[in-house]
Amino acid sequence: MLDRLGLSPEEWSAIALSLRVAGVATLASLGPGLAVAWVLARRRFPGRALLDGLVHLPLILPPVVTGYLLLMAFGRRGTFGAVLADLGIVLSFRWTGAALACAVMGFPLMVRAMRLSLEAVDARVEQAAATLGAGPCAVFLTVTLPLALPGVLAGAVLAFAKAMGEFGATITFVSNIPGETQTLPSAIYTLTQVPGGEAGALRLTLVSVAISMAALLVSELLARRVGRRIGAG
Repeated sequence: MLDRLGLSPEEWSAIALSLRVAGVATLASLGPGLAVAWVLARRRFPGRALLDGLVHLPLILPPVVTGYLLLMAFGRRGTFGAVLADLGIVLSFRWTGAALACAVMGFPLMVRAMRLSLEAVDARVEQAAATLGAGPCAVFLTVTLPLALPGVLAGAVLAFAKAMGEFGATITFVSNIPGETQTLPSAIYTLTQVPGGEAGALRLTLVSVAISMAALLVSELLARRVGRRIGAG
């Protein structure tokens, strides 16, 4: 099938790596993203504005700056990277580092969607469940999370789409190594820099658009199904 699409092995490698990186980045961000969104939506404490600012900082910083900060922190000689390297965990110039960069860049979008969805949950429903004897964890798992699930799905898809298109932070932190860190955007950039690479760049661009649109459509279908289930309940 790939031959019919005209994709070379190198192009397929970039597509597979992008899907891998985006999937790992999204799954790894779900737990922390939901926790931070809940804290920002339901808690008032000193430093809340600072936390909110730090979460959204990757949205306003140039991606290259974010990538450089990741390199300083998680490079082999970085603040945390040196310790991780002693443990055998190397992130810089590895696909796992690309996943970390994509997770950082997509985290604000995920948290924002989840936070808005959590804020939209009627607190009286949660209070009613609590008066019936449900503990805080039970209320969150059986009431809050199901009602906020469309926003959680939307946040996950936004983070996935951002990860699929991330370029600046990734190439700064993990470079552009074919077969190891060369994701779709990096491969497209490389093809635009070589003579005769326009056709390959166009093919990968179309693949990128198709994957992103498919993710958005799946998210919309899941959100509608969850919404109908909640309404029926």
